[in-house]
Amino acid sequence: MTVSIQQDALIQQETARSGASALERREVSTELGPVTVRVQQGLQAATSEATVYLHGAAGSWTTFQPLLSKVPDIDRVLIDLPGWGESTAGARPEELSVEAMGRAVVGILDSLGYRRWSLVGHSMGGFLALHLAAKWPDRVARVAAISPTTFAVAEAARGPLRSLFGFPAFVGMLLAMRSMAALGPSGSALIRATGATPLMGLVLSPLFADLSAVPRHVIRGLASDARPASFAAAVRAAADYDFGQWCAIRCPVLATRGDSDVFTPASDFSRLVDLVPHVWLEAIPDCGHFANIEQPAIVQRLLDALRST
Repeated sequence: MTVSIQQDALIQQETARSGASALERREVSTELGPVTVRVQQGLQAATSEATVYLHGAAGSWTTFQPLLSKVPDIDRVLIDLPGWGESTAGARPEELSVEAMGRAVVGILDSLGYRRWSLVGHSMGGFLALHLAAKWPDRVARVAAISPTTFAVAEAARGPLRSLFGFPAFVGMLLAMRSMAALGPSGSALIRATGATPLMGLVLSPLFADLSAVPRHVIRGLASDARPASFAAAVRAAADYDFGQWCAIRCPVLATRGDSDVFTPASDFSRLVDLVPHVWLEAIPDCGHFANIEQPAIVQRLLDALRST
């Protein structure tokens, strides 16, 4: 928690220097328990549209920090999804289905008064953003899916040992998270303690193209944000998901992956093109799974281009 508080303070300081309004912390009740969100006002006052950020299964809203320096045109909403970050109170991993998470996000945005959304999702958040676009097509204006974890993850969830050879980085992470989840709170505590040591850098190195360029506070933050039971639950939810739903997506979709991304293989994008009608694919150079951390300037340019469509 100390690391999260320090990160929050750092983000607020950098936001203030950029001239953007402060992030306002709010708590919203959902069917999955209370959820913490942060809202940043945009230049356009009293609008019912927002850009909504959905993090991955190995992080929290703070992983989007490098994308927050620009003053937004419309409001930003950054959600700690149920079971992650500051939204763990009352969250039960066995209830964290894709459908329930989607309903929770819609309920949050309804309660905040936002009727139309531009979705920016990373990893699991990209998967969730595509689900929302399929189920609520009239309300989703556009989707940016940064390294969405989709088909290969679902296949690994159904048979980890079968996927071990072809998808070793993810299967290794899944087995490690399942082991930590079996330890209960002690597992999360062990990961947090490891976050301050070089070992955590070694564990996370497959996720980045150049780990030496990633600030130490980011590594510590990812360790602090680890929620093993929620991670394992998210993977289970992907196993039985009906990807055919994505044929109903009507909005423009930007899907990116790093050129050395071990969690979002290029084969996933080949399948995505077959399902999603209006998808624009981008490979980001010198980048692993966290483009929002490793290459934020490129990601922001792509987001700006998507918004202009």
